[in-house]
Formats: sequence, C-alpha cells, structure tokens
Amino acid sequence: MRSRPARLPNFSKPIAGEGIQRIASYALITQDEALLLCRLSGKVKPAGQWTLPGGGVEFGEHPEEAVVREVLEETGFEVALDGIAGVDSMLYRYPGPPRHAIRLLFRAHITGGQLKHEADGTTDRCAWVTRERANELPLVDLAELGMRLALGGSGG
Repeated sequence: MRSRPARLPNFSKPIAGEGIQRIASYALITQDEALLLCRLSGKVKPAGQWTLPGGGVEFGEHPEEAVVREVLEETGFEVALDGIAGVDSMLYRYPGPPRHAIRLLFRAHITGGQLKHEADGTTDRCAWVTRERANELPLVDLAELGMRLALGGSGG
C-alpha cells in the first residue's frame, strides 16, 4: 500500500486561511515506449517511490528554465521543451497547514548529456520505465499522470 498525503478535494474558489503553495515543473521524456522516471531518495517523502524528473520553481525563475535545470540535476540529460502537456493542481495535508501543489508538465526531448543518477539530492536513481514495468513500481500520483499523458493507458 502506498503512503500518500491526505488529498483534499480541489475547489474552484480560493480557500480562506493559511496555507503553503508550491509551483513545480516536470518533464515527460520518452524513449522506445518508456518514460524517464526518478526514484525519490531518503531525503524526501515518500522515499523509494518513483516520480517524474523535475521540481520546484525558484523565486523569479521561469518554469521552463526550472524544468530544464531540474532534469539536468536529476538525470544528467540536457533537454529542449516541446510544449506544455498539462497542469496538475493538488490540495493535500501533511502535519501543519494545508498545501497546494501546482505542477506544470512539459513534453521534452534529450539534446545532450548522459544518464546519471543524482548524488546527494532528492532523487537517487533514474530509469526508463515502460507501462508494464510501471505497474510493478511504487509511483507517486504525478508519475501515474505522466504515464497516462506520455504513453496513454491507465499507467501505474
């Protein structure tokens, strides 16, 4: 059973009160009917689960620049973006105030670099994952969405 934060219903109107909002950019990179995924390291929750390469947009950083930077850090690949594939908005609760994750998903292709695992970061491994293999791995919700957008089917 996957350990996940309690997901709250999404609302069409803002929620009054305190909360934390995070904007992040992720890449959908495919090769030979497989999607590039990264395994979360012990530094983050849920450790050991697989996600898309990408991460938080720094203050003042353009989301497109953020995803290119994050992909290089986590996978060793240089990428060019091919447009936005989707936007995911999730409200959830860990201990503390409610959190709102806004996640931008970009289609991308590799332009250089070599596959390498991030050292001492939020991920510790990256791999090409087929739809079939995804069914055997612990995926975060975002990776499941990425599988559907990039490869079709139910993904995960």
